[in-house]
Amino acid sequence: MKQNLNRTLTRLRTTFMSFTVGQRMVAVVGTGALLLAAFMVFRWVSTPDYAPLYSNLASEDASAVIDELNAEGVSYQLADGGSTIMVPKDSVYSTRVNLAGQGLPANSASGGYDILDGQDISTSDFQEQTDFKRAMEGELANTIEAIDGVNTAVVHLALPEKKVFADEQDPPTASVLVSTSTGTLDAEKVQAIVNLVAASIDGLDPDAVTVADSSGQVLSGEEGGAGSSTRDQAVADYEADQTSQIQAMLDRVVGAGNSIATYTADLDFDKVTSESTTYDTKKEAPALSESTSKETYNGAGTSGGDTGVVGPDGQMDNSGTGTTTTTGTGSDYAKESTTRDNGVGQVVEHRESAPGALKAQHVSVVLDAATVQGIDPASVKDQIAAALGIDTKRGDTLEVTSMPFDRTADEAASKELADAAAAKAKAAQWTMIRNGGIAVGIALMLLLAWLRARKGRKQREERTTYLVEQLRQDAADRAAAVAAVEQPPAMAALETAEQQANEELKRELAQLADRQPDELATLLRGWLVERH
Repeated sequence: MKQNLNRTLTRLRTTFMSFTVGQRMVAVVGTGALLLAAFMVFRWVSTPDYAPLYSNLASEDASAVIDELNAEGVSYQLADGGSTIMVPKDSVYSTRVNLAGQGLPANSASGGYDILDGQDISTSDFQEQTDFKRAMEGELANTIEAIDGVNTAVVHLALPEKKVFADEQDPPTASVLVSTSTGTLDAEKVQAIVNLVAASIDGLDPDAVTVADSSGQVLSGEEGGAGSSTRDQAVADYEADQTSQIQAMLDRVVGAGNSIATYTADLDFDKVTSESTTYDTKKEAPALSESTSKETYNGAGTSGGDTGVVGPDGQMDNSGTGTTTTTGTGSDYAKESTTRDNGVGQVVEHRESAPGALKAQHVSVVLDAATVQGIDPASVKDQIAAALGIDTKRGDTLEVTSMPFDRTADEAASKELADAAAAKAKAAQWTMIRNGGIAVGIALMLLLAWLRARKGRKQREERTTYLVEQLRQDAADRAAAVAAVEQPPAMAALETAEQQANEELKRELAQLADRQPDELATLLRGWLVERH
């Protein structure tokens, strides 16, 4: 075994030494690359895949879990600033079971609906309602913590007891305290928290949900927060849109960078509801109903006395006609009345004004005096007023002035940009030169190795041909010497057979030398080394 190993090593060393310098370099680099690739593959295969063991752990629980993992010799990794512990994927569940047996994590209980699992028939109504409120608070906190950017959340619910014989119930309220990892939450996420909590509690109005962060800043609620943030965002978007329109027009007129426009809007976010009723009659329309009554009286009058009604002279006329008063003479009474019911049209209008109406707008424009000398600021003012619909009676203001701009910062920025562009171009040029030099060097090395390999192959072919010719010449000399000496017939027949065998061997060697000169030269070198 040892001899075979030595022989194999000797052969490999002889083969390697027969290579040229370029071939040796290629062999060494290729072997190193192969070993490195094998090492990387082995490391990738042997490295386990990690999966989360626990997430959103408290600092006390994380420390206790890590101590237990170190004691058990379980490899782990930390993520999310230490709040998430990851272990090999194939040992997640077994590790959780072992840690649960140790009572870990202790302070990271979900506090959700599992609180209700401990209730039984002896639980009082107060305890049942309290457990339900705690369960809802825990579930909402766990749900809010699933939002990106929220580390921990605490939810408090105020759920008034329902009154059976009361028309009005006390409304529920909620407060949420969040701890974030990226500063203050944006308005969209705050509004999402508000809507999530309001939709989870029966009868809870979104305006009754208050969200605050760990720094004490109120993010939503009745006195600002999400509603104020939404209004501020709407105002900012409107002002930015109007400013961009004004700036676009100024850039086309005076050129880019030669003007500055500032726009401020006063928007009305009050919701106004109005209701009005209008009655309309048409004169030519026919009456819906009409009635006529007539009354007449003919008779002799009495002397003296009153008729019972007030007559033209202001006296009472006892007859009840109220038309005349007579003394000893006859009297006539006639009365006619008509009643008509005409149709009347009624229009009831209920109008609600949407929030966000424009109450006033204020615009300020400054032009660069050095570049807009031929432009009249008054004309620019008229164009802006016409484009925005400036109404001075409403309180709108518009000012356009011309003054020189300070271009120091612009010139410094332009110079820095030019220098950066030049440095980048120079770096790209040097990178191209370096890559080209490396490519040329590699090409020259490959060419040199190819030339040396070709030269070495030609030399080996010449040496092999020389050795074969020498063998042939030696065999011919020995055959001639043997033929010159007289031998017995049996010896002659034996020598003839050996001669034929030698001739056959020489033919095979010649054919081998023609087909594989490199392998034959290597074989001969190995024989020579073994003899020494």
